[in-house]
Parts: sequence; C-alpha cells; structure tokens
Amino acid sequence: QVQLVESGGGLVQPGGSLRLSCAASGSIVSLGAMGWFRQAPGKQRNVVATITTGSNTYYANSVKGRFTIFRDNAKKTVYLQMNSLKPEDTAVYYCNTQFGTWNWGQGTQVTVSS
Repeated sequence: QVQLVESGGGLVQPGGSLRLSCAASGSIVSLGAMGWFRQAPGKQRNVVATITTGSNTYYANSVKGRFTIFRDNAKKTVYLQMNSLKPEDTAVYYCNTQFGTWNWGQGTQVTVSS
C-alpha cells in the first residue's frame, strides 16, 4: 500500500508564493506519472498539474505560467511551486498518480487572503 503525505500549505497574501511537497512511501519502487489536484469548498476535486516520468508536464489553464510541477525520483517526492497566488487558488491540495488511482492523502490547505 502507498501512503501520500502532502505538506507546505499555509496562509499567504495575494501575489505570494508557496512550495508544496508530496512524499510517497510504502510498497512502491518508483513513482510513475503524478499529479497535483485541488478541491475548494463546495466544489469537486480538479487536476492542477501533472508530470510524467520523463518530466513532461501539463497545467490547468487557471494556473499556467504561475505554477510549476517537478519531481525528485530518488526521494519519491513531487513538488508544486506556486507563484503569483490568487484568492481563487484557495483550496486543499492533494497529490496522487496522474489519474488518482491511489488512496488520497489528507492534503494540505492553501489559503490566499489579505
């Protein structure tokens, strides 16, 4: 079984930055294609960004140019660098495989507010 632990969230002012981390542990040898997702209150969980094993990336239009996903395969960790944050980025952020096939972790709360 795989455990995913997200961290790095917090309260930040509009225009600020945060870096999220997602560490995977358990019965895995290596990470495959991974993704970051987010869920705002009262809304469904949506994909934010994905990264393949070859580091090809995809970004939702709403974060393109502001967020960067990258990975450290040796550490089995995926990161999400978030810049120029906006209030509409407020959500709980989760990581998972590209298609969300593993059990979801607890996520990390990101709140963008002045």
